[in-house]
Amino acid sequence: SALKIRIKFAKEGTMKFIGHLDIMRYFQKVMRRADVDIRYSEGFSPHQIMSFAAPLGVGLESRGEYVDIEVLSTDSSKEMLRRINENMVEGMEALSYRALPDDAGNAMSLVAAADYEVRFREGYEPEDLDAFFAGIPEFLKKEEILFLKKTKKGEKEINIRPQIYQMEARPDHKIFLQIATGSAANLKPDAVLRAYAESRGETLGEFALMVTRLEVYADKGNEEKHDFVTLESFGEDIE
Repeated sequence: SALKIRIKFAKEGTMKFIGHLDIMRYFQKVMRRADVDIRYSEGFSPHQIMSFAAPLGVGLESRGEYVDIEVLSTDSSKEMLRRINENMVEGMEALSYRALPDDAGNAMSLVAAADYEVRFREGYEPEDLDAFFAGIPEFLKKEEILFLKKTKKGEKEINIRPQIYQMEARPDHKIFLQIATGSAANLKPDAVLRAYAESRGETLGEFALMVTRLEVYADKGNEEKHDFVTLESFGEDIE
């Protein structure tokens, strides 16, 4: 019988410009080359059983991407990581390879939140960088933070405050964000920073921000009391 595997991977450097479809195709190739005993779908044109959690936008780096696969047999996590990484291009790295319990939910449907690190591209910083960072706690006190979201029907104003779980200044002029991600609510780091800049009467240039996703979470709690756990924590290393 098939075993569910969750692979955590990083996508950095020039690989951040590669779109999701190409990442999928690339992974399929890697699975073949690394001799992963992956399960194929039945039927007329079999394809590898593979599902990605909350694919990243183009231009974002990540140390917290996830893909779920099913395998018919497997070596240890350590050995599988070695084989997969031997076939990865620069900028892509498998970070963990873990067996999931049979009843584990699909990675895609689990995603509730993600951590991001945001920094400014050189030459695009706000004029008073220290004041910009110092103003964050005040911004978070607002009950309503309105953002103009583009929808298929045009634009609508939404209150993004409930979707910002954490936002703080970190050393070396970085901003840490933990925000709603996934199918239920999907807030982009870019939107948060733009809303913040606007609240200060500033506008960020189109390419001002460099964003790295650090981790992706499921929520074991509820709306009143969130209990975020990493997607990785659902699996166990194979010895």
